[in-house]
Amino acid sequence: MTALTRLDATIQGRKGADPDTSWTAKLLAKGPEKCAEKFGEEAVEAIIEAVKGDRDRLTSEAADVLYHLLVMLAARDVTLDDVLAELERREGTSGITEKARR
Repeated sequence: MTALTRLDATIQGRKGADPDTSWTAKLLAKGPEKCAEKFGEEAVEAIIEAVKGDRDRLTSEAADVLYHLLVMLAARDVTLDDVLAELERREGTSGITEKARR
């Protein structure tokens, strides 16, 4: 089990937990729109650090992005396994070819 799958399992386990005792539960209780907003904020912060070239800050912000992506997915009942299956489906396909299929 990877750190990402363990994190996903933790997030799934926090669905319905007391929002006063869990940041994840607090985010989920605010609804999918708030989870998406928070993901967007974290993505912008990662972009800023990528532009600035601060490797350590980018690493930290990327971790925040992954966490908030998983929370946003959980808010819409999309699992990490769903996303991994989609990546596997696309594996070996040129990005140009895959994009043309859409």
